[in-house]
Amino acid sequence: MRVLVVEDEQLLAEAVATGLRREAMAVDVVYDGEAALQRIAVNDYDVVVLDRDLPLVHGDDVCRSVVEQGLATRVIMLTASGDISDRVEGLEIGADDYLPKPFAFSELVARVRALGRRATVPLPPVLDRAGITLDPGRREVLRDGRSIQLAPKEFAVLEVLMRAGGAVVSAEQLLEKAWDEHTDPFTNVVRVTVMTLRRKLGDPAVIVTVPGSGYRI
Repeated sequence: MRVLVVEDEQLLAEAVATGLRREAMAVDVVYDGEAALQRIAVNDYDVVVLDRDLPLVHGDDVCRSVVEQGLATRVIMLTASGDISDRVEGLEIGADDYLPKPFAFSELVARVRALGRRATVPLPPVLDRAGITLDPGRREVLRDGRSIQLAPKEFAVLEVLMRAGGAVVSAEQLLEKAWDEHTDPFTNVVRVTVMTLRRKLGDPAVIVTVPGSGYRI
């Protein structure tokens, strides 16, 4: 899942980003509304975690831009105000969800994951394919009932491949969904991660390389 965190309180922004990365999400961070619009214009995000009171461009205007462009991106709006009228206004602008500060991080993760499922073709929360069961909420992977311990990026790559439902996923698409914008586009990190993932999942191999195209399960 690719997430953009937009928050002008830098310590909070980095804390949220670090926590989401530990949940196997690819996260970019910006600190104002203008930078948010620039990132949204060039990257495909599943979810934007959007502070409402932003400098340069207000969070409301960022949300309106996402809605007007007809993007599949989902928006969860954050605000220091817990007033009900504030929440209603944010939802009417086009936000998909609304979370007042301070919030429990576990709740934010659950809401981001729920919105991420809505940003793509609806799938069950627990994915099951080729003898592999993947539960994003619990960060659990089973192969024929056997528990598999994966690093966050390995988990993210496996989740993207399983959500593709048998379709081929290119290395570029995996890089887009599982890594953030600071990753070198010419890196071999996708190939290395897939190799490690294959080894951990064991035999028979379930990740198929499609020459010149990418990978599929």
